[in-house]
Amino acid sequence: MEQWEKLPVFQKAREIMDLVGSIIESVEKTDIEFGDPIEVEMMQHNLKYMGMNASIIPAKIAGASSEDMLYDIRMENATIIRKAAMELITDARGLQMHGYPDTEYLDILRNEVEEFRVLFAEWVKTFDCWNYIIDRWGLFNPPGVNYDDVDPDDDIPFNFDDFDGFDDL
Repeated sequence: MEQWEKLPVFQKAREIMDLVGSIIESVEKTDIEFGDPIEVEMMQHNLKYMGMNASIIPAKIAGASSEDMLYDIRMENATIIRKAAMELITDARGLQMHGYPDTEYLDILRNEVEEFRVLFAEWVKTFDCWNYIIDRWGLFNPPGVNYDDVDPDDDIPFNFDDFDGFDDL
């Protein structure tokens, strides 16, 4: 078992993914009366996005779990995870608005996402914000580091001529 598979946040994400799979199956077996063909298409898209969002979360947790990964990359993955989790709630509202009758499953999903949110926030707190390179877009820099700061690595002298002859090795 990989280290990231042991993370509580990953395990909760897998539970949510399984729950969403069950909800999708339930919706597909439900006879919902639609007044307009566009509503059928909207429901199909809603289910598709719900499945995609549920799948993105554990995949991005696995991708961001390495402690050696740079802070900005981990935070970028965390942002995608947060967005997908929040969209699951929006997707659940969409199912409810389209007449899905088994709303208790949607309530369970909302509760699971809330439990996930707490685990997620605790996991993000473990990110080493000082293992970074400057994010020149300015989104994921540690506190006190700005997108236009001088990178300390730029002060290290580098001369390509020092490496002449290494091609022959």
